[in-house]
Amino acid sequence: MRRALIVVDVQKDFCEGGNVPVKGGANRAVAIAELIRGADGRYAHVVATRDHHVDPGGHFSDEPDFENSFPVHCVVGTEGGEFHPDFEPVVTSGAVDEVFFKGAHSASKSGFEGATESGTPLGEWLRAREVGGVDVVGIATDHCVKATALDGVRAGFDVHVLLDYTAGVASDTTGAALDELRAAGVGLSGEPVVLA
Repeated sequence: MRRALIVVDVQKDFCEGGNVPVKGGANRAVAIAELIRGADGRYAHVVATRDHHVDPGGHFSDEPDFENSFPVHCVVGTEGGEFHPDFEPVVTSGAVDEVFFKGAHSASKSGFEGATESGTPLGEWLRAREVGGVDVVGIATDHCVKATALDGVRAGFDVHVLLDYTAGVASDTTGAALDELRAAGVGLSGEPVVLA
C-alpha cells in the first residue's frame, strides 16, 4: 500500500509565541522536519496542511470557547499563518510535495477540507496518486490532527497517527481525542506531547 505523510498546521500561530500557542509545538516542528528528512522512501508523498483564514465567521471570537471559536489566528498574509521556521525549510526544499489550504471562510479543522492553490481537495489528490494509507502528524492532537485523521478514515484511507510527532492542547481533551480515534479505527503509536 502506498502511504503518505500528512503534516497538519505546523504554523507560527500554533507554536510558542503565536496567537493560539500549543506548548511543545516548536519542538514538534523540529521533530517533524527530522522525520521527513530521514524518511528515506518510507512515504510515496509528503503533504502539509495550512490554516488559511480570510473571514471564518464565528470561528474567531473575542470570547473564545477554544472548541469551536478561537482568538484570531493564521490570517492570510500575516506572519502567524506562515509555517514554523524549523519546518519551513523542508517545504521550500521540495521534500513536501504539496500544501493544502483550509478555512478561508470557515473553521475547517480537517486537512481533508483543504485544497491546493489550484483547488484540488486533499482526498482527491491522494487517490490520484494511488495512496491508500496516511500517517498524520502535527498540531494539535485534540483538534486539527484528530479531525484530519477521522476524515481520513471516512474517506476510506488506512489512517495512523504518529503521536510522538503531535502536540496536544490539554491532557483531558487529548485523552478524549485518542479514545475517539481508537473507536474510529485509527492506528496510534507513541505518546503525544501535552505540556499544558
